[in-house]
Amino acid sequence: MRYESLIFDIDGTLWDSRAVIAEGYNAQLEKEGLSQLAVNADTFLPLFGKVMTDIADIIFPSVPVPERYALMNRCMDAGDRHLQENPCRIGYPGIRETMEQLAKTHRLFIVSNSQKGYPELCMEKLGLTGLIQGHLCFGETGTNKGATIRTLMETYHVTDCAYVGDTQLDCEATQEAGISFIWASYGFGTPDRYDYKIDSFADLLSL
Repeated sequence: MRYESLIFDIDGTLWDSRAVIAEGYNAQLEKEGLSQLAVNADTFLPLFGKVMTDIADIIFPSVPVPERYALMNRCMDAGDRHLQENPCRIGYPGIRETMEQLAKTHRLFIVSNSQKGYPELCMEKLGLTGLIQGHLCFGETGTNKGATIRTLMETYHVTDCAYVGDTQLDCEATQEAGISFIWASYGFGTPDRYDYKIDSFADLLSL
């Protein structure tokens, strides 16, 4: 396997932020008198990878639209603040070291279905700033992941790449974008197809 560029998912691929994010959400919900809507790490297991409006529809169905999405935005902001304040030892093993090696021979990017600011936070916390040459997310494009991948590819003139992710939604996004899919099997999902599989992040080096 040899691609000019690699594009990475975040949650379930670079780190597992579910527990820390849940703590941030719950602090915001308690502040608003909505503790009955509290979430936990398991709540997010089948949800990470979905766009924020879909997640809000699932975890806050009793809150009317559009307040549901406004509440989701406040909870996401609280989750990000909690991540920023937390030591965040939540990266999978070997992320920084592997990225340093990959950056010698590949251009590295991030595409996520997250809110704006989340990729930058991940890069900062994992020490990837300077290794990642570009990133794009749902909060910036408002489109599904497949379309967001294509937008990033067009922006950075990427023609030969693979996407590293962990879920069925990641798999479908690569099909839509017309690129190869590398499944991070240690993550959150079990896609129905993949081009390559890694059982640890460092396995990218042997590929």
